[in-house]
Amino acid sequence: MNFVLETLKVIVLFTYYLLESLVFLVVPKRKKNVSGEIVLITGAGSGIGRLLAIKFAGLGATVVLWDINQEGLNCTVRLARENGAGRVHSYICDCSKRQDVYRVADQVKKEVGDVSILINNAGIVIGKRFLDSPDSLLEKTMEVNTVAHFWTYKAFLPAMIAANHGHLVSIASCAGLCGINQLSDYCASKFAAIGFAESIDMEMRFLRKTGVKTTIVCPFFINTGMFDGVESKWPHVLPFLDPEYVAERIISAVRQNQEMLVLPRIVHLLYFLKSFVPVKATVLLLDYFGCHDVMSTFKGRPKKE
Repeated sequence: MNFVLETLKVIVLFTYYLLESLVFLVVPKRKKNVSGEIVLITGAGSGIGRLLAIKFAGLGATVVLWDINQEGLNCTVRLARENGAGRVHSYICDCSKRQDVYRVADQVKKEVGDVSILINNAGIVIGKRFLDSPDSLLEKTMEVNTVAHFWTYKAFLPAMIAANHGHLVSIASCAGLCGINQLSDYCASKFAAIGFAESIDMEMRFLRKTGVKTTIVCPFFINTGMFDGVESKWPHVLPFLDPEYVAERIISAVRQNQEMLVLPRIVHLLYFLKSFVPVKATVLLLDYFGCHDVMSTFKGRPKKE
């Protein structure tokens, strides 16, 4: 009897959740107010991190910026203060170093308060074939793109759990959904970042901490300079993304408590096909969309911006 009742409950709820998601495709969720929230953004000295800082400040949030680049931080602080109403704080922090994260996190708690929206945005890419990638850079990729998330969550998640209020945002990548030639370390780090964020989300649900939300962002290549030199084979189908557009979509996803944001939408279809078609068919599609040699012209961001 219990089996029948539980199965019936799952069927009803499963159907309801599917219908709910279809409704939200047409009628967007109401956006929550982030004014007064303390938003910490790693890798805020440039790119998407800088744009998110400016936009969150404009919404009245208190913005805490982390980066290893003082010059970049100074520029972001200036722009955020010019365009925003919220308070802006900046700190030099190497997210790949656990003790550095904990030390600066303690400083933030004392000087600003408990972080309520954490955005793990800092990231690096080598862009070489695996056997051509130095060991030190492979380790650094994992430390910055994945392991750093462990330390930031350890530092700020307890306060969110205590208040049953917060938001964890992981800026991952489409490269965390599918392996790509010459991106072995980057793909590994982003696969891991997605798995970690999903697992923490499951922990929050199990603990009944429904006020702690999670958003995982998986964009295609963004025109921030990180992947300079890379070109899309079919730009009208898989375009390089405009940073302003991506930042706006991330802000909307956070304010609507959207669990997963994949850009552009066609990636949803490709990811779906990958889940059940033969491997050879997947390889064929990747080749068709130019993913096999997309990194062949990679240059990367100049050393000094």
